[in-house]
Amino acid sequence: MNSKEIIKKTLEFNSPERVGRTFQNSDFIWCSNTVKTYATDWVQVGESRWERTDEWGNLWARLDPNSKGEVVQGVLKNIEDIYFYEFADFSNYNDYCIAEETVDNYPEKWVIGSMPGFTFNISRQLFKMENYLCNILLEPKYMHNLHDRIDILLHQMIENYAKAGVDSIMFPEDWGTQTQLLISPQLWYEEYFPRFKKLCEKAHECGIKVFMHSCGFICEIIPGLIKAGIDLFQFHQPMLHGIDKLAVYQGKSRITFMCPVDIQKTLQTKDEQLIRSEARELLDKLWKGKGGFIADFYSDNDSIGLESKWQQYACEEFIARGKRRLYSKN
Repeated sequence: MNSKEIIKKTLEFNSPERVGRTFQNSDFIWCSNTVKTYATDWVQVGESRWERTDEWGNLWARLDPNSKGEVVQGVLKNIEDIYFYEFADFSNYNDYCIAEETVDNYPEKWVIGSMPGFTFNISRQLFKMENYLCNILLEPKYMHNLHDRIDILLHQMIENYAKAGVDSIMFPEDWGTQTQLLISPQLWYEEYFPRFKKLCEKAHECGIKVFMHSCGFICEIIPGLIKAGIDLFQFHQPMLHGIDKLAVYQGKSRITFMCPVDIQKTLQTKDEQLIRSEARELLDKLWKGKGGFIADFYSDNDSIGLESKWQQYACEEFIARGKRRLYSKN
């Protein structure tokens, strides 16, 4: 059973022979596109400051050469700029030839087309976060227009990735802090749920799955995201939601979770036995030899201040225990 078959069976809860994984001969291959955007490389502009421009024209900065950084100046200065801003053109299929080549070169892998986010992730960066949250409440007419324009280009990306033959798309949208959503659940359901539903429907019509990464506490909208059509959630902090709670979602819907051992709570203890125990718990409660769970590896150990060996303990448990035959009698 190759990687593509493993992940397909995982998403279908059809008892793959082992747990899918993102490490040590990963089951996944990522691809992007070559659309010409506003993006630039990181440039050091001071003794401890680096800057870059992202694909939308937003200015990012960071204080070291390795971190992700953050938006320090959105490309949209005033609300009226929405009507004059020009997005890059994501409609030309020739810009997705690299995705097609990836599919051809890795026929046994599950190929993921990288998306820059859905409506929220893109639009909030254009204004900077604090300005965006004010605008969505005070200037809804303008923001609806911006969201509509973004959704058009996202539909184009989905169609072109599907034409290239990818198995799924994946996008990041961090909706919560460690304790709550960034916006009210009511506003999410009114403004974003219909958009997510249409984008997921487009992907499914094209024959591809939808994977979503999100950080923070988002329990209040997980049922809505599942209803909208999300096929997989990547959570780097499964303990923030609670593994038992994630299992409850699986009891109601066919939803898959992609998680490492919790990067903020469990890994930070540097307790080998606790780390191994949580890896087993993720398998025992979410995978169970049936599917619905993919063992993940957080790729940026430097940003969480840990040596890779702490995650390696989890990987060893995922590989040793993540075999269907060990659950066949349960």
